[in-house]
Amino acid sequence: MRITIRLIITATLTLVSATYIAASSLISPYSGEEIRIIKSLSDEDIDDLLNGRGWGLAKPAELNGVPGPVHLLEMKSEIGLSSEQISAIETIWSEMNQNARRLGERYVALEKQLNELFATGQITPETLKVLLSKIATVRAELRYTHLSSHLQTGPVLKPAQVTLYNRLRGYSNDDPCLNIPEGHDPNMWKKHNNCA
Repeated sequence: MRITIRLIITATLTLVSATYIAASSLISPYSGEEIRIIKSLSDEDIDDLLNGRGWGLAKPAELNGVPGPVHLLEMKSEIGLSSEQISAIETIWSEMNQNARRLGERYVALEKQLNELFATGQITPETLKVLLSKIATVRAELRYTHLSSHLQTGPVLKPAQVTLYNRLRGYSNDDPCLNIPEGHDPNMWKKHNNCA
């Protein structure tokens, strides 16, 4: 009798566990996003776009050692920017921000239109193609706006300021054992730098 009860309990727990695992594996990683006004954009995304913030679009520049105007202005004291440099970077930032806000508004409006066409069932393959092309164009212009502002800051800065910026932002590692220059034999480099 005890063995039968144990078997029944074990079988029930196994069935409940299997059912829970099966059900939880069906849940989409997008669960909860269906309540968004624009399904493809979070509130934070929309806020970033409407306010001209980077939205991660300038990572190729930022993470490859080409500073952007916003962070340079935030770090002007730490990097030792002169008043002339600050003025030049403020001009770059102002122009970038105006363009990014305008393009961000357009991008959000197009994503909203795409969302509404799907929500109302009015989307067709033709309208989808046209709308996606418009969205891609605006996104490319927006990305260009952010990346080109990084390019414009380069000539304003001294190499030591760029190095300091990257170190302060956490992008550079001064450990020669972890940073083997391209073209060097890794074993020889490590040997010459007393790496373990």
